[in-house]
Amino acid sequence: MDAKVKPTIGVLAAVPFIMVLGNSMLIPVLPAIQKALDVSLLQVGLLITAFSIPAGLTIPFAGMLSDHVGRKIVMVPALIIYGTGGLLAGAAALLFKENAYPYILGARIIQGIGAGGTYQLAMALSGDLIQDNERAQVLGLLEAANGLGKVVSPLAGAAIALIAWYMPFFVYGILALPIALAILFIAKEANAKQQAQPLSSYFTNLLQILKDKGVNLGIAFLCGLIVLFSLFGLLSYFSDLLEKTFHLQTFHRGLIIAVPVLAMAVTSYIFGIVLKQQMVKIMKGTILGGLALVALGLFCFPLGDGIVTKTIFATLIGTGTGMALPALNTLITSSAPTSERGLVTCLYGTVRFFGVAIGPPLFSFATKYGAPLIFWSNVGCVAGIAVLAFFFIQPQQILPESLKGGEG
Repeated sequence: MDAKVKPTIGVLAAVPFIMVLGNSMLIPVLPAIQKALDVSLLQVGLLITAFSIPAGLTIPFAGMLSDHVGRKIVMVPALIIYGTGGLLAGAAALLFKENAYPYILGARIIQGIGAGGTYQLAMALSGDLIQDNERAQVLGLLEAANGLGKVVSPLAGAAIALIAWYMPFFVYGILALPIALAILFIAKEANAKQQAQPLSSYFTNLLQILKDKGVNLGIAFLCGLIVLFSLFGLLSYFSDLLEKTFHLQTFHRGLIIAVPVLAMAVTSYIFGIVLKQQMVKIMKGTILGGLALVALGLFCFPLGDGIVTKTIFATLIGTGTGMALPALNTLITSSAPTSERGLVTCLYGTVRFFGVAIGPPLFSFATKYGAPLIFWSNVGCVAGIAVLAFFFIQPQQILPESLKGGEG
């Protein structure tokens, strides 16, 4: 990797780290928020949804805009909006006390709008800068930073919530501004002149990409959606289970929730390096293997009785997610040239966010209809998508020549 690029990659790695705090830091705190605001499990789950859906809707527009004006000019204001939304949520909790729920929900929507211009643009900019097999390693690093955020954030959220349940909201603003400044002053941008092109050419090129690679991309998008839907739905349900069935306090819940997400982070980093060495040969296998582990964890989770067994099965889901995502990220980021990469990558980000958004509320039905029904239905969805991936994902049709040959 060019020495001039390394500082940019280091700064970009901070973006997925802070973005993932948006949901993961709140997961172990959800029972405390539910109690403080006197709302239902479904309502408190909507605090995750209220962040994720606006982010998902904003991401494609952020990607399209970044293709024309540059990645940094979109990412910096987005990070500021993200931090401001968190500060507003915390202020609402302080000002309105037990009546704060609708205001916090609104602040989470603002925060989600900001989040729409963060991680996926960091992926797109990394793809702009790295043109060889090292792209898989760099994207694996970003996914690992995302996973590390998932590890740290439950612990940090649980620890900070010991002061007050609303304190995690303030962390977003404290962290977002320095990272925005680092992106502004340190990060470099590649091929800025090539990003401006007429809209007619832009959409013509985009449609050609979808015509040539649309089936491959569509199935890859579904794979990203189902693993994140499964992981975040499981984590939300598991956090509630740890509080109500096992009667664990907030910080102890955070420690246990950190185990599967640590497995995801470590696996993402490892498979980013492995993919760098043998990109085409193992890419499809890692996607299918990841889906298989997710399905196995989902199937076994309702069968476990104790905390240890349930944590092991949850860790299988985290490991499978970490195995699949670096390959999916590389596949999708590499499917388009720089001039259209922002939108293609961000469409993938939208799908990811919707997976995160719908997971917690749907998994909350496990308390009403029983865990086996919800979990095993999800196993069926994962299996169905795995079959589609087996038949329709063809990395050699998507990856550019620079990523097919040789070792990185």
